[in-house]
Amino acid sequence: MHILQINGSARLNGSHSTRVADAIVARLRERHPDASLTLRDLARDPHPVLDEAALTALFTPAAQRTPEQAARVALDDALIAQLQQADVIVLGVPMYNFGVSVQIKSWLDAVIRAGETFRYGANGPEGLVTGKKVYVGLARGGIYRDTPNDAQVPHLKGVFGLLGMTDVEFIYAEGVKMGPEREAAAFDEVAAQIDGAVV
Repeated sequence: MHILQINGSARLNGSHSTRVADAIVARLRERHPDASLTLRDLARDPHPVLDEAALTALFTPAAQRTPEQAARVALDDALIAQLQQADVIVLGVPMYNFGVSVQIKSWLDAVIRAGETFRYGANGPEGLVTGKKVYVGLARGGIYRDTPNDAQVPHLKGVFGLLGMTDVEFIYAEGVKMGPEREAAAFDEVAAQIDGAVV
């Protein structure tokens, strides 16, 4: 088993979502001692945002790209290769202003590519990244699970579904900004969720 861990917090230290992702990976490695791990911390090693220069590079045929364009596309290629090579993907996803962090958004923009990770078929988009297990460790300051204010889970389900990854487990740390007792309870709940979800 090869695990790909993506930490999506803007924080270098003290991230609740990274703590959840680390706990998921620790349990996976307990149950699969021979598992290997690739860790991508997007705070320490940020991926560039999708801008006009990146779009121009991506839509320029490979043989016609400038060296700068080729280098920019290669950054996305590397993330796609990591995703394709993984058996299990673990993401640490904080909630910032009801959405995912720019770090996670930039990672998603890099790995969602027509012809590489999905394709347009006769019946619409078809995912090409299949046979993966995905664990998403969510950290929220308040309580959002199963409420109209949870925009993250529908978004991530849709994105992963587009890519062909439909075996997705969400692990929730909620209320982590509602006082020390609630934070401690949130991580007790995380441990229980991991016990039930991680195989």
